Amino acid sequence: MKAMVLKKISSIRERPLKLIDLPIPTLGPKEILVKISTCGICHTELDEIEGRVPPTRYPIVLGHEIVGKVKELGSRTCKFREDDRVGIAWINWACGECSFCLKGEENLCDKARWTGKDVDGGYAQYTVVSEEFAYPIPERFTDQEAAPLLCAGSIGYRALRLSGIEDGQVLGLYGFGASAHIVIQVAKYQYPRSPVFVFTRPNQEEHQDLARKLGADWVGATGDTPPDKLNCAIDFTPVGIPVREALRNLEKGGRLVINAIRKETPIPELDYAQHLWHEKEIKSTANVTRRDAQEFLLLADKIPIVPKVHEFKLEEANDALILLKEGKMQGAGVLRVTK
Repeated sequence: MKAMVLKKISSIRERPLKLIDLPIPTLGPKEILVKISTCGICHTELDEIEGRVPPTRYPIVLGHEIVGKVKELGSRTCKFREDDRVGIAWINWACGECSFCLKGEENLCDKARWTGKDVDGGYAQYTVVSEEFAYPIPERFTDQEAAPLLCAGSIGYRALRLSGIEDGQVLGLYGFGASAHIVIQVAKYQYPRSPVFVFTRPNQEEHQDLARKLGADWVGATGDTPPDKLNCAIDFTPVGIPVREALRNLEKGGRLVINAIRKETPIPELDYAQHLWHEKEIKSTANVTRRDAQEFLLLADKIPIVPKVHEFKLEEANDALILLKEGKMQGAGVLRVTK
């Protein structure tokens, strides 16, 4: 099978992903073999490539927003049939026995394995996964549309839930890429009386235009002061400055959720009185659970979510990730792996 493989930590501008031939993976008794149609592009891949979240082995096939069809079933599987369309997300396996797993917080499991980091992911024509960590895809969505729902959508849904927002409260979104452009659609559906303010880099006019089209009530730059204080804010960006800016704009008792695995630049020094006093809160997201993915796919079908996608060939993965790195990816990038 064809696969784009990472062999070492590198700058994405060195185009480190190489197209090679690999054997089709063999499956265990509780696993399914999936022929991959599409795989979404996520900022986590940049974190893996550049060493902020290094893979646990090399070479490794990246990618964790996977859509494809079941081509072979393990001897002890029962949930799917051949040719069923399924999705695979970031969480690939969890122990099911630790205190976190028993509380439904498998995203915090110390033994958890992550797709494209600990096991080969979706930048390839085939992959295997435990049937317990695969999800049926609603018929409404094309393969290209479904891919970003599995991470950008699911983790954004989790971040919105963790924000604790109530209908009528003001929501701020810092950054407007793959995840945020889905979250605003969820927010407008679940909290129709809540104004949504969007903050982007100053030169991202296309991102700002998309935010307005999707219902943003105000759009500005990261350092701007919005017309009202924010009751809740979500930071989707890979850099540190928006954390300080979001805290500055929070209302008393407000909460900031940082929706990132790592930051590429440090969070600037905070002033306690300005940024944290009056019971402001900071919370991070850490991965997703199966429940997040399952609930969000059903909700996305109901709303319905309309992802804006840009399609690339598998061998164009380096080019797509460079665009993402430079902030030039509007909406979500998706690799077309097989037809």
